[in-house]
Amino acid sequence: MRTKNKFRFNSLITLVFISTFCCSCKKDDASQPVTIATDYSKAAHWLSIPAPIMPVDVFYLYPTCWQKVDSTDPNICNIDNPSMLAGALPAFKRQATAFETFANVYAPYYRQADAGYTLKLQEDLREQVIGGIPTSDAIAAFSYYILHYNQGRPYILAGHSQGSNVLIHMLSGYLKENPEVYQRMIAAYVIGYPVTSSYLANNPHLKFAHGPDDTGVIISFNTQAPSVIPPNNPVVSNIIGLVMNPITWTRTETEATTAEGLGSLMPDLVTLNFVPVPQYADARVDIDKGVLICSSADSNDLYKYTKPFGKGVYHSFDYPFYYFNIRANAQNRVDKFMHK
Repeated sequence: MRTKNKFRFNSLITLVFISTFCCSCKKDDASQPVTIATDYSKAAHWLSIPAPIMPVDVFYLYPTCWQKVDSTDPNICNIDNPSMLAGALPAFKRQATAFETFANVYAPYYRQADAGYTLKLQEDLREQVIGGIPTSDAIAAFSYYILHYNQGRPYILAGHSQGSNVLIHMLSGYLKENPEVYQRMIAAYVIGYPVTSSYLANNPHLKFAHGPDDTGVIISFNTQAPSVIPPNNPVVSNIIGLVMNPITWTRTETEATTAEGLGSLMPDLVTLNFVPVPQYADARVDIDKGVLICSSADSNDLYKYTKPFGKGVYHSFDYPFYYFNIRANAQNRVDKFMHK
């Protein structure tokens, strides 16, 4: 069964576009010591607990799905924050469902930091905040999943934005300390947050993908229009990350045209539901800037969705632009892993 991920979300989509990437919650409790992680034996603390009918799993962490209403609110939200609970499902639908055709997708709720607060911090302070309460919850959820749900199956890690930032901490922490669990990881789709060369150098047990077939690897990209200067992209700021092209699944700067894409999910203008759209997005890696360039999208048309981050910053479309390519590639990596 899936817990709480079959609800309607037409009325939520506008909230989620804003809160997915411009979010926040409590005061400076990020500076307080973390003592108790969320109890994941409670089904109410899971967005998705599927019936395990597939041979592989996905453990998914949604992006920021809430924002502070008042400046005096805490910078970390509660696990039952209504805005976060409402926003998590639409994010799941336009991202995690890419994996549902071949995997059991598990998704916990987790306490999140306010993005409006964290994105203004220096990188080291931001990592300290995300590495605190949000990561402690994610590790508690993943540990519970491994012990009670996984049953030894291979798995994929998938996240976006803050969810991917948390995965970065899990990969360098929990999975380093539990190599027998790491050996079953097919791939980690750490999308919407930069993965740097220095991070990999400090964590030699990890490796970034080089092509479409390798396993046990990290995949990452951050999408923007060619006109955006990276310092004006609040997601990456001045962080130069490694980039994978989500159409060709290579790291070269050769452009992949829309004709090479397998299709996107884009919001219907009337219902705001995400619906399949054929061959909408092209893709080109910019190595020097550490970003993925999409030149086929209309930045003016999409501005109503990207406004919290700026015109041409396609953060909210990292998954939707390349939804069917992500599905096909993840299935391919599963096949390669299973045949080993």
